[in-house]
Amino acid sequence: MTTRRATAQTDKALNAFIAAKAEIDTMLERLKALSDDHFETNPDEINWGDVGTLTHYAGLLRQITDSAFHEGEHAE
Repeated sequence: MTTRRATAQTDKALNAFIAAKAEIDTMLERLKALSDDHFETNPDEINWGDVGTLTHYAGLLRQITDSAFHEGEHAE
């Protein structure tokens, strides 16, 4: 039997989940657009600083994907 209070808590959790998902979707869209624009770099002016920045971004994203897909240090 589901109580009114349990339903309210479930509704709050669902709303928070949807809000967090929307935030992630927005960030992913922005990252995709930035990637499509080659992270606002000019291919003729790429330097090691650009490589370092992009490598840093990739490392941060790898932490997320490893966690989400149970890979790397999060492997089961």
